[in-house]
Amino acid sequence: MRNRDIHAAIRILKKEVQQWRMPVVGHYSETPFTVLVSCLLSLRTQDKTTNEASQRLFELARTPQAMVKLPTPAIEKAIYPVGFYKTKAKNIKTICRRLLSQNSGQVPDDIEELLKLPGVGRKTANLVVTVGYHKPGICVDTHVHRITNRWGYVQTKTPEQTEMALRAKLPPRYWLSINDLLVAYGQNLCKPISPFCSRCKIHPYCDRMGVEVSR
Repeated sequence: MRNRDIHAAIRILKKEVQQWRMPVVGHYSETPFTVLVSCLLSLRTQDKTTNEASQRLFELARTPQAMVKLPTPAIEKAIYPVGFYKTKAKNIKTICRRLLSQNSGQVPDDIEELLKLPGVGRKTANLVVTVGYHKPGICVDTHVHRITNRWGYVQTKTPEQTEMALRAKLPPRYWLSINDLLVAYGQNLCKPISPFCSRCKIHPYCDRMGVEVSR
């Protein structure tokens, strides 16, 4: 994909994703804290499970002040069966204590500060900054990493490398939306194996790097 083609690709994405359900984490954008917690729950967990677990947990508590009062077993019960639910419950409790003791209960709006919290990686940190605070950032998950490399727009080996490559190349006006657009596209059409290239309107711009079988 040539640099100038990214504008056409984004226009197509914005139109096409309207037919699909948007990523679950975007449903819990009430506060930076709900964004942070729902993203932590989503790691290595399917959207349906994440959505149900987030609903159960946020019915019990939606702020660090309320969450820290919950016994860890109560958090575990609320979020089960998300992946690594025991570890996530422990991390959520630790994060709440740290936010209250060190940050007046506020979730940091800085990526480097967010990365100091247990269980928080660059994907989660960027999501909090972009969705929670509407500040510049690029959230790169497996879909963003795979599709932008499949397009030939970047040539990277890891999601972190993809984030840095996109920061250097992607027009800033697309930073906030690229994750939601490509997650929806990747879940429904640009699949990891055998993508639906015959139905893809971005096909003329895509280099189809690494695609051996398609539909």
